[in-house]
Formats: sequence, structure tokens, C-alpha cells
Amino acid sequence: MSDPSRIGPADAHEKMKDESFTYVDVRTEEEFAAGHPEGAFNVPLSHASASGMEPNADFLRVMEKTFAKDAALIIGCKGGVRSAKAQQQLSAAGFTRVLDQEGGWDGKKGSFGEQVAPGWALSSLPTATGQPTARAYAALKK
Repeated sequence: MSDPSRIGPADAHEKMKDESFTYVDVRTEEEFAAGHPEGAFNVPLSHASASGMEPNADFLRVMEKTFAKDAALIIGCKGGVRSAKAQQQLSAAGFTRVLDQEGGWDGKKGSFGEQVAPGWALSSLPTATGQPTARAYAALKK
């Protein structure tokens, strides 16, 4: 049985257009700048460091400052792992309308490297690059 809180990229795009959902990309600032869904906000769940990925201690604070607890949100990342974690954290913090975009930006890979869920980048959906001023993490964390 499929999880109704997980949607594919095409459904995510439709919800953004038709139901005013906001896309929140939880990848690093560098990943986000290289390419993201058009109109997305960037609030990293973790940051890259010399020793690997480090949790972003400000993730929930920035999300609570930027979005109401009943905001309609779609969470996405690179392949679906970070967004699922972010969705769980947000739901536990009282956010009530959070969906996870399964497959993220690049697509979800199976245990043998095969693509098992499409990502936004390969789905012919609107994309952007760079750090949009009002939606970039640098602006949101202030």
C-alpha cells in the first residue's frame, strides 16, 4: 500500500500550481544552487562539513519562523532520504500539512543503483538555479 504523504514530482508540481503548496528543498545550499524546482525555498536539513553531513541545528527554528504550522508544504531533497526525515521532524513539531516528494531531485535509487522513483530534474518540470534572494537559506535564517 502506498503512503499518501509521499507524492511523485508531477503530483508535487500540480499541488504547487493548483493547491498553493510551497516546495521546501532540504538539500545543502550548494546542491540547491546547482538546480532546484522553480519557486522552491531552501532550508537545509544538514550541512556538508569536512567530516561529512552535520545536522542543521537551526532547521526547525527557520521552518517555524518562515511557515505557519498549517502551511501546505512539499518537502524534497536529492533522492528522498533527507526529505522523509524532515517530514517526520516537521510533523512531530506540529506541522499538519506536510508531503514528501518521493524521488527528490535526482530520483530514488534501488539497492543495485537502478532508478525506482523519478526525480524532479528528469521529469521535464520547471527548474531554476542559483540562490533566489527571498527563498535562499541565507535570507531565511536571519
